[in-house]
Amino acid sequence: MSAIPGIAVFDIGKTNKKFFFFDEDYQIVEEEMQSFYETRDEDGFPCDDIHAIGDWVKRKLAEKLKDPAIKVRAVNFSTYGASFVHIDAAGRPLAPLYNYLKPFPEDLGDLFYYRHGGREQFATETASPILGNLNSGLQLYRIKEQQPHLFGEIYRSLHLPQYLGFLTHGKLFSDITSIGCHTALWNFRRNDYHQWVAEEGIGNKLAPLFPSDGTIDTFIEGQPLKCGVGLHDSSAAFIPYMCMIKEPFVLLSTGTWSISMNPFNKNPLTTKELQQDCLSYLTYQGMPLKSSRLFAGNEHEEEVKKLAAFYHLNPKYFHGIRFAQELTAPADDTAVASSFVFSDGQTVEKTYHDLIQHLVKKQKHSTELVLNDTEVKQLYIDGGFARNEIFMNLMAQAFPYMEVYAASVSQATAAGAALAIHADWNRKEDAAHLLEVKRYTV
Repeated sequence: MSAIPGIAVFDIGKTNKKFFFFDEDYQIVEEEMQSFYETRDEDGFPCDDIHAIGDWVKRKLAEKLKDPAIKVRAVNFSTYGASFVHIDAAGRPLAPLYNYLKPFPEDLGDLFYYRHGGREQFATETASPILGNLNSGLQLYRIKEQQPHLFGEIYRSLHLPQYLGFLTHGKLFSDITSIGCHTALWNFRRNDYHQWVAEEGIGNKLAPLFPSDGTIDTFIEGQPLKCGVGLHDSSAAFIPYMCMIKEPFVLLSTGTWSISMNPFNKNPLTTKELQQDCLSYLTYQGMPLKSSRLFAGNEHEEEVKKLAAFYHLNPKYFHGIRFAQELTAPADDTAVASSFVFSDGQTVEKTYHDLIQHLVKKQKHSTELVLNDTEVKQLYIDGGFARNEIFMNLMAQAFPYMEVYAASVSQATAAGAALAIHADWNRKEDAAHLLEVKRYTV
């Protein structure tokens, strides 16, 4: 039997690190999940072990290049964002992979925004709320101010996807999906780095940009290999939908965060939208992607725990509750409640419907923030809530003027990283079969 040609993809999440091998039909031929013990930075804050992750990536790729059952034509990377690997001139990491959840020093933040126009103006220009270390550019600023010796030793700072690419092809590059995702580095109005990057001496620590849909030729284990530059995971997960849906649409990606993404909204972010947790990403084609965020998945999980304890049930019980129209309240235009309140005396099914209706009301407000002034008529919902028929039916009722679909792409983030460089490794035209949809109507 001849070797199966395809692409290797490393999909590095905060919890799980995964390896995939896709064939030319984007079928998963191999999949492996790896977990690593966390290490700690100099302040004792937990963070991923960049040395262990890097060693695993190099070892796994070398192993698969020797595998007679497959033919690895290309490799790409998708990882969580807001994480820099700071390297010296020899390419060795100089610092821990600082955790973006680590609190950013308040006094240092005050000084930074005082220097650069104030929080409101800065957030508007960079199309991102003020998010502390999630604004990864400020991680470099913190090192400059608080660890000047380390800052002086840094030759380049690479976002995590580009560092893993560097381990493979040996080139130092930045990527627009990592730079353009709530980093505070990019001025969306000028479509260039924000001026503070040069003013604070940060720019010379950043590698030149490389096209997100381009590849670098290299040889590993004596074999030619096309290497992608790596992608931020949120942008990678959006690529299958961009490639497969031909009509204007909004994607609501649900998980811990529910993120509404509208590539057809070209209006600049306003201060009011930023205050309501809107932001912009840059797609792998360099286009702004207006988005809004809601912590809906987290709220659902926490409330289900409370309901399970109150009704003496296993939390898994709620996964099986079917939609019943008679258990829903009529839609109203009252203000969105910040938290869910339930009363005893109701059945568990009625209370759970009330919870989902509460979340849908919040979601409607969040999604409408990116729908304003657009002609989009299709809403695709993927992730956990797409499998919740109560949520999906209520979303169809909340958006009666739109076609509402539950959508799924198997391993969308990894598939997106493969699709970004499709032309460089795949002899087939497209992968439209990857997208599965189910329409919900009122």
